[in-house]
Amino acid sequence: MELEVVAIIGVLLVVTASTLAPKIGVASPLLLVALGFGLTMLPIVESVAIPPELILGGILPPLLYAAAVDTPVMEFRRDLPTISVFSVVLVALTAVVVGLVAVAIVPGMPLGVGIALGAVISPTDAVATSIVRKAGVSKRIVTILQGESLLNDASALVLLRAAVASIGIGVSLLDVAGQFVWAVVGALAIGGLVGWLNLVVRGRIHQVSANVALSLIIPFAAYLPAEEVGASGLVAAVVAGLVTGYGTPAWMGAQVRIAERSVWKTIELILESAVFLLVGLELPALAADTGDSGLLLPAVLAVLLGAVVVVLRVGMVSWSVWQLARRHQRAEAGRERIVHIQAKLDAGTAPREGFPKAQGPIPRQGSPRESAGRDRLGQWQRMLDRRRADLDYLAAERLGWPEGSILVWAGMRGAITIAAAQTLPSEVPYRSLVILVATMVAVGTLIIQGLTLQPLTKKLGLADGRGATDPGQWDALQAELDAAALARLSSSGNEHAAALAEKWRARLDRSDDDPQRPDIAKLTALRLAVIDAQRSRLLDLRGVGSYPSTMVDDALAQLDATQIGIELRQQYLE
Repeated sequence: MELEVVAIIGVLLVVTASTLAPKIGVASPLLLVALGFGLTMLPIVESVAIPPELILGGILPPLLYAAAVDTPVMEFRRDLPTISVFSVVLVALTAVVVGLVAVAIVPGMPLGVGIALGAVISPTDAVATSIVRKAGVSKRIVTILQGESLLNDASALVLLRAAVASIGIGVSLLDVAGQFVWAVVGALAIGGLVGWLNLVVRGRIHQVSANVALSLIIPFAAYLPAEEVGASGLVAAVVAGLVTGYGTPAWMGAQVRIAERSVWKTIELILESAVFLLVGLELPALAADTGDSGLLLPAVLAVLLGAVVVVLRVGMVSWSVWQLARRHQRAEAGRERIVHIQAKLDAGTAPREGFPKAQGPIPRQGSPRESAGRDRLGQWQRMLDRRRADLDYLAAERLGWPEGSILVWAGMRGAITIAAAQTLPSEVPYRSLVILVATMVAVGTLIIQGLTLQPLTKKLGLADGRGATDPGQWDALQAELDAAALARLSSSGNEHAAALAEKWRARLDRSDDDPQRPDIAKLTALRLAVIDAQRSRLLDLRGVGSYPSTMVDDALAQLDATQIGIELRQQYLE
């Protein structure tokens, strides 16, 4: 079949699945796997073998990058200890235990092959977590799952390489630890540098289409050099995405960000859907490759190892929820210290202990140290505001056994599992068995857990709209932005400032504003300056974490829409 025909059919299937899945109550990845498998029944469709480098090097970097760009960095920071435990400790534990169980069941399977199998089925999948987002669970659960799935591939791939190497030669635990440390450290350095350069370079490109076009190469600009030096290319792409997502509002204009968001959402849809469609297409070829053993042994192994993975995850999630409860109790005890420090700051005195190191009262007016004193107090106030926001977040988003149950059941496997299995060298014994078992585990978790996750969420009372915008918080955030707008207007020498300030005090009702034509340019410049001031204040609030990331994103989108409307009006009136 011609490549052009395949592409047309693929896009049609993607659109069909995305449109039909919500209507029939099935996650679109599951429907795409079924459609792919159904296509193999047609006589005109040949056997399909997916090149692993296509998924690992061609599809996953942009997918993980796009997911990282949308990850709320503040919430990610708050739950980084939990995410790290799931991404490293749970992956290593799962790989070893699954390897031992596989060796005990399959006669003659080397331990290295068993651990390799455990490594490929241990990481949860960033693509599969798209099912979780639609289940209506709290934003904190989604953040933990998304952060885990973005980072655990480094652990899994390092363990996979070590396990494959151990089949022929011995590999020490120290070697594995060294590989893992370099995989992470190297990826952090390269991904952070690429993300920063992305912001600096694209921040100077004002042509929208050229700017967005440049964004398409960023995942690969992080992935390729990291892989070249032996680090994790996928983690490098994730880090580049986190840096980009956090810095984009400050570096790039509204039109660029809106256009980029639309382009990347389309890319995500196509690539994510292509992965599951390819999985369905490859299933018959994998089954035929198992030889005389057929599907019985792979099916038994998949069921047994899938159960082992769930049991291990139950234990790790239970321990983590217990630790989070203890952390919350310790954190609450720190509120008294916050009140004590705030009283000192209100009195104009910087505390003597902790950050920042500088101390003492505010210098006298006109003193050379006046600015430095204000900076110290400002640093202390920002630190306290962030700490207070952290405590409020942990109190509002506490995790108990219902949330823990969702964390367990939402740990689905997906594209990374299938792609990692296919990277096994052809000379590795039991390669076809490993690939088929990994595929069955991935597809099985998507089907069983994917179909039952939303009913379980409703049964536990977690799909109650807790992630919806709080009207009180939204009003408070808008008041912060209005205050920033009024402060900017007060410092302006523009003759329209007083009139516009009155309108802002009346909730910024611009609809009846009809300035004379000669004044349009001045008024437009003033309005854009006000929006810049509001955006700057919004980014400050995001850095502190006073409001949920989703609410901050909504407010930023509101400012972007207002700015674009003003700019378009200016174009037609000039």
